Amino acid sequence: MDELDRKILTNLQKNGRLSNLDLSRAINLSPAATLERVRKLEQSGVITGYMARLDPDALQLGLVVFIQVTLDRSTSDLFEAFSKAIKAIPQVTECYMVAGGFDYLVKARVRDMNAYRNFLGKTLTRLPGIRQTHTYSVMEEVKCDPELPI
Repeated sequence: MDELDRKILTNLQKNGRLSNLDLSRAINLSPAATLERVRKLEQSGVITGYMARLDPDALQLGLVVFIQVTLDRSTSDLFEAFSKAIKAIPQVTECYMVAGGFDYLVKARVRDMNAYRNFLGKTLTRLPGIRQTHTYSVMEEVKCDPELPI
């Protein structure tokens, strides 16, 4: 990956709907060469897809919660079962297996605290092997930037 590829990625992270012509002008390269580079970045898996950013408040998903999840045992079959189950839950926007005092850090978006209580009691705590959870409600989103520093 060279400097031109980085410029392509930077521009596409800011505006995934940028036309090839506008992208080629922004990086000072011919449209054909720009398109070829974008295709190579897609084929190699550097660019994994394109999507619109949505306003969670407009969709009544304004409450963000982070949940520490501790499983009752550390076995590969339980890790696999938990991972499969958590991927199927639409309210969960991110989930990471972590090293430290608990097993997973889950980020979820819901309408409000009542919706979270329902989500916790009827969905999350029913996943396989959960021993305990600790929830942290977000009071203010200080920075949420999906752009990678390239």
